[in-house]
Amino acid sequence: MTVRIDPSWKARLAPEFEKPYFKELTEFVKQEYKSEPVYPAPGNIFRAFDLCPFDKVKVVILGQDPYHGPGQANGLCFAVSDGVALPPSLQNIFKEIESDLCRSRTSTESAEPCCRSSTSTVHRSGDLARWAEQGVLLLNATLTVRARLAGSHQGKGWEGFTDAAIKALSDEREHLVFILWGNYAKAKGAHIDRTKHLVIESPHPSPFSAASGFFGSKPFSKTNDYLIAHGQTPIDWL
Repeated sequence: MTVRIDPSWKARLAPEFEKPYFKELTEFVKQEYKSEPVYPAPGNIFRAFDLCPFDKVKVVILGQDPYHGPGQANGLCFAVSDGVALPPSLQNIFKEIESDLCRSRTSTESAEPCCRSSTSTVHRSGDLARWAEQGVLLLNATLTVRARLAGSHQGKGWEGFTDAAIKALSDEREHLVFILWGNYAKAKGAHIDRTKHLVIESPHPSPFSAASGFFGSKPFSKTNDYLIAHGQTPIDWL
C-alpha cells in the first residue's frame, strides 16, 4: 500500500507514517486486499484527505467504519457513490438538512423553494464530494473494512492515524466545527481543543438512535452560523 495523500496532509502526518504501528497497519491492509474483498477501493482510502486539504478544512464530520456492503464505501464517511441506494443513516441526515435549513425558516415563501431544492439536489446524490470540496472533512475513524464484516479493521492502527489528523487540525487551526454523532465519535473528540473550536454533539443518525436527539439537533444551521460569525463562507449543504 503506497501512501498517496494530499501533500498538505502528508506534511502533517509524515511522523505517523514512520511509526511501527503504521508499518504494521500497512502490511495488514496489504494482505487483506490480497485475500479478501475490502472496501473502499485502494485509490479511495485517503479520499477524504485528498478532497479536503488541511488548510481548506472548515468542518469535520466523524464516522466510524466505511460501509461494508458491495459498492457502498467511497472514502467519505456516511457517503455512497452515485447510483447506490442511500443507507438509512444518510437518508436521516438528508431529512435533518431539510428540516433544519428549510422548515425552520419563518417565511413560507422562502421555505418552499429551499425544500424543493433539497428534494431535487440533496437526495439525488449520496456521494457528498460536494461537501468535501467546500471544506467538510468526512473522516472515518477506520479507513478500511472487510466486506460484510463491520468493525473488522478496528484496532489495527487506523484509529491512531485519524486521531493524529484530528489533533493536527485542533492544534494548528482555529474556529473549526467538529460534528460528532454518537458515542464513538464523541469519544474520538477527546483530542479537540474546545476553547477555540465549536463541537456539536448529538445521537447518531442511525435509525436506532436518530429519534433520540439527532432529529431536531440542527447541526447544519449551527455550523453555518458559527462559520459566518467567524468571517467564513458557510457550507451549501443542499
